[in-house]
Order: sequence, then structure tokens, then C-alpha cells
Amino acid sequence: MSGGGGTSRRAVLAAGAVALAAGCTEYGDEGAEPEPPDSPAAEGATPGSEDPAGDEPPAGPELAKTAEVPVGGGKVVKDRKVVVTQPESGTFKAFSAVCTHSGCLVAEVADGTINCPCHGSKYRVADASVAEGPAPRPLSEEKITVTGNSITLG
Repeated sequence: MSGGGGTSRRAVLAAGAVALAAGCTEYGDEGAEPEPPDSPAAEGATPGSEDPAGDEPPAGPELAKTAEVPVGGGKVVKDRKVVVTQPESGTFKAFSAVCTHSGCLVAEVADGTINCPCHGSKYRVADASVAEGPAPRPLSEEKITVTGNSITLG
């Protein structure tokens, strides 16, 4: 700025930079360390109230009901790009539904294999290892949680 007695643009910018570097605090918070984003206090919980039963936190979105996944077969969940299998009764597994050959989504689970429609790759329902190429490697495993009759991601 020009003229006498006014605050220069440089002084205003410098003051803003100092305020930004110092961070914003509420009255009475000066000198307090911020809580890590994943801590219970950061989420508004009080210490010890996370999960009194000691169970895992809630899992992610539901992928399927256990009744929807046949023994020796599976279900492709296209919107989540996951395939859930039940290689033997009561054992559920999940894998990426993205074929390791060219990135197509697998289309079905039949006759003990997870099948890709693009070039004919097949993966075993038990461990997603390659049963028939051209896929160069197995599908990657996904973490799931089975609670009651619900299968959720995570």
C-alpha cells in the first residue's frame, strides 16, 4: 500500500503467516497438544468408553448374508470389487474381484472356481490361487468379519 501511516501489505501477509503457523486455538487451549485424529478423545469419547466388552470396532459395509454364499462357491459383490467364498461349511473368505491378468472384474463363482469373463482366468475358491491362466498371480485376500449371519468388510 502507499500513503502514510497505513499498514503495508507485507506486514498483513506476515501477520497472517505467523497466525497460520501458530495454528488456531480456542480460548483456554493455548499450549495444549491436539489429539491424534484416531484417538478416542479426538472422537469425543471418554477414556475407557471405547468398547467395554473388548470386541472389535464395528466392521465396514455388509457384503453378504452367510446364506447367500454357497458351500464350495461364492458371491461376487461388484460394487465393492470383492468376491466372498465359503470353501467349506462355516469358513468364509474374501478376495479382490479384480483379475490379476488385465484388471477385469470376475463375473461368477462356479464349480469351485472364481471366473473372469475377459480371458478365461480361474481362481480357486479356497485361497484364490490361479487354477487356470492367463492370470499371473492369485487374487489378493481381503479382511472380512462374520457376525451372526452378516459378512462385512474389515
